[in-house]
Amino acid sequence: MTTEAEDQQRDFVKQWRDPAYNCFSSGHKFCRNVCPVMQVTQNENYSPTAFHANIVAMEQGALTVADVAEDYVHCTQCGACELRCPNTLMAGEFYRARTRTVDVVKAMRALAVDSGVEQPNWKRWVEATVDRKNEPVLDVPVSQENVARWADGLGLGVGGETVLFVDCEAAFYRTALPRSVAQILQLGGVEFGLMQEQWCCGGPAAEMGYVARSREFAEHNVADWRSIGATRIITLDPHDYITFTEDYPRYFGADYEFEIVHITELVASLIRDGKLTLTVPIERVATYHDPCRLNKRKGIHKSPREILRAIPGLDFRDVDHVTQWSYCSGAGGGLAIEKPEITAAISASRLDRAAALDVDLLVSACVWSERPLTAAGSSLEPQIEVRDLMELVAESAGVKP
Repeated sequence: MTTEAEDQQRDFVKQWRDPAYNCFSSGHKFCRNVCPVMQVTQNENYSPTAFHANIVAMEQGALTVADVAEDYVHCTQCGACELRCPNTLMAGEFYRARTRTVDVVKAMRALAVDSGVEQPNWKRWVEATVDRKNEPVLDVPVSQENVARWADGLGLGVGGETVLFVDCEAAFYRTALPRSVAQILQLGGVEFGLMQEQWCCGGPAAEMGYVARSREFAEHNVADWRSIGATRIITLDPHDYITFTEDYPRYFGADYEFEIVHITELVASLIRDGKLTLTVPIERVATYHDPCRLNKRKGIHKSPREILRAIPGLDFRDVDHVTQWSYCSGAGGGLAIEKPEITAAISASRLDRAAALDVDLLVSACVWSERPLTAAGSSLEPQIEVRDLMELVAESAGVKP
């Protein structure tokens, strides 16, 4: 390594050695049972404990970032390992520090990028995102000029106190979803507008280690929000939600003045307050897939279930949110871009669990998870359809596609 790279690694180890030792010294390893990557690979190099142990080895001079960077690709950043770890669950002097595996993975990926150790597919993905201002979202034409085309004919304006932020996957590929959401909000009397020029949230770039690029997107989006007078941002995608509530506050500090709302929380409140009524029966047998970034990382698990139980005719077969700590689609953290075969295996495992409940519908609240889950569901016999929760709400509310 060059002197500069050595200094970067030394600073990294200094920053993260305490969380690493908190994990390494306890030796519980309970996290492995809930880690979706470990469930399908059984490779110790990809375990949450290894991610921390590597930092201990780096401090001892036994490893460099180049030796381990590829291992850190194998993480969806779902956060299950942190919840299962006794360092998080228990109290007392020894267990005083919450395990921070997600932060460690993101930091190691950033160190790798800064050290010139890049993953080829992530590099191409981020470069394409920078070029188009939105993620390429696979096989779909993406351009800044088309980012709001999904809203054609809905009469939506630009600006206002509340803005609807539509993630790249929904804006270009799953356009029926934002159209459903917009019409639900209109039906519920929610006043909202769109951005003047929406760019990618920047979260995926940060998750892959390209923090400087992520901040460029953040600075553009925040400047746009301020210029149109926005104070509240409604998100459809849990990845946007976690980016706006965790990454953006780190970038802007006390100057970050926005209320961030996930659509499930808002729609549940509209139903609860009688502003949105679901009357059209949906005669399906369904279970719910907790998005990792809502349930595990942000604690949002009640509102989606409240919505599902309000849909007439729906036979909802729940799996509690704690059991779902070990469930994942495999789509997060850039895993699907570098290791699509592992994402496919994780989604297949998730659909097998759904099939055990004798359902014909798996309901999601994360648009990024729906593509791999749909592929897995279509391979089963009988097939299990995957639909977004907001599409069910729109149907039950009588909204036309």
